[in-house]
Amino acid sequence: MHWWQREDLCYQDGVLFFAGQSVADLVREVGTPGFVYSMGRVLQNLDRLHNALDDADLNGRHSVLYAMKANRFAPLLAALKQSGKCGIDACSPREVEHAISCGFNANEISFTAGSLSRRDYRLLSRYEGLFFDADSIHGIRAWGEMFSGTEIGIRVNPGMGISRDGNERLQYAGDVTTKFGIYREQFHEALAAARDYGLDVTKIHFHTGCGFLTPQLPIWESIIEQCQWFIEQCDSVTRVNVGGGLGVPHVESDQALDLQLWAQALARQFGDKGLHVEIEPGDYLVKDAGLLLLEKTYLERKRDVMFLGVDAGFNIAPEPANYNLPFQPVPVFYQDEPLQTYHVVGNINEALDVWYENARLPDMDEEDFLVLINAGGYSSSMASNHCMRGEFKERLLG
Repeated sequence: MHWWQREDLCYQDGVLFFAGQSVADLVREVGTPGFVYSMGRVLQNLDRLHNALDDADLNGRHSVLYAMKANRFAPLLAALKQSGKCGIDACSPREVEHAISCGFNANEISFTAGSLSRRDYRLLSRYEGLFFDADSIHGIRAWGEMFSGTEIGIRVNPGMGISRDGNERLQYAGDVTTKFGIYREQFHEALAAARDYGLDVTKIHFHTGCGFLTPQLPIWESIIEQCQWFIEQCDSVTRVNVGGGLGVPHVESDQALDLQLWAQALARQFGDKGLHVEIEPGDYLVKDAGLLLLEKTYLERKRDVMFLGVDAGFNIAPEPANYNLPFQPVPVFYQDEPLQTYHVVGNINEALDVWYENARLPDMDEEDFLVLINAGGYSSSMASNHCMRGEFKERLLG
C-alpha cells in the first residue's frame, strides 16, 4: 500500500479513486489542468480538529476560523458556511467581501493583516461586527481613528518560528526580524496607543509558521510559553488566537501531526486561564482534500535524467517552487510493476518549474495522465498568469 493511500484516496482494481469517483472519469469530465476538491475530506478534517479540542481540557472554549487564503473556491466556502462548524480568518478586504458573498456574516470573520491602505480601512469599516487584529502600532491608531471605544486584538511576534522540517521559508518569526506582529520591545507602546483611542484589547493573536508536524510540537509549545508574557501584560484579554500552521505529510518520511498531542499542549498552556482559544487552520483542512489533474506532455532523457513533462507549471500551484514543499505525483492507473525514476516538470519557461525530483513511478510511456496530491491548499489561491499559462478548472466533489 502506498504511504498516501486512505479510504477516500486509493486504487481500486488498478484505477485511482478519489472521493468515491474514478480519477480517470474526473480527468475526462474536468479536463487538465484541473483541481478537484473533496468536501467530505474537508469536513472530516474539521471534525477531527473539533474532536481533539473537545477532548482537551479547554472547557469547550474554542472555535475554528478557516484561513481562507488557503483556498477561496466559492462552492467550498459556501459548504463550510452551511456546515456551521467554523468561521473565517481573512487577511484582505476583498477576502472579507468574498466570504460574505459566500454566506458568512461579518461577526463570523476575524481579520488580521498588515500594511493596510486608507482605502482598505474604509472598505473594512462597512462591516459591523468584523473583528480586527492589529498587526502594528500604526494599525492600532488607524483603527482607533475610525472605531474608538471598540474591542480589538493585537498580533504579537514572540521571536520564535516553526515549520515543517525546519523549513525557514515557512517561518513567520524567528531570529530574523519580520514584518509580522508586534515584538516585546514595542508591546507596551502598542497598549498605550490602544488606550489613547479607547480601544479595549481583548485578544492576543500569534502565528509563527506553517506545516508543522508531530516532531515540531515541542517547539510549538515553547512558542506558546513565550506568548504568555503578552497575555499577562493585558488584563482585558479574553481570547487567544494561536494561528494555524498545522501541516500534513508531503513525503513518506513525514510523521503525521498527532492532534491529541497538539490539543493537549493547548490545554496545558490555556486550560486554567479561562481564555477562549481560536485556531486558524488552512492547510490542515483543505490541503490533502485536493488533487491537481495533469496531462503528460512528453518523456525525454537528458544526460542521466528522465524528464516527464506535464501541462501545468508552478504558476498555478507555487508551493513546490516557492517553499520547497513537494507534491507527490501519483499515476491514474497502477499495477504492481517495477518503478522508474522521473523528474516531473511543468510547462513554464523557468528552470525552477519542477514538481518533483526523482519521483518513483511505474513506466509512464503508455500513460497519458497523472495527478499531484496535497493540491487543495495554497495552490489555486496563489495562482498567477505567468507566461499566460494561468488557466485551470476547479470542481468541488461531495
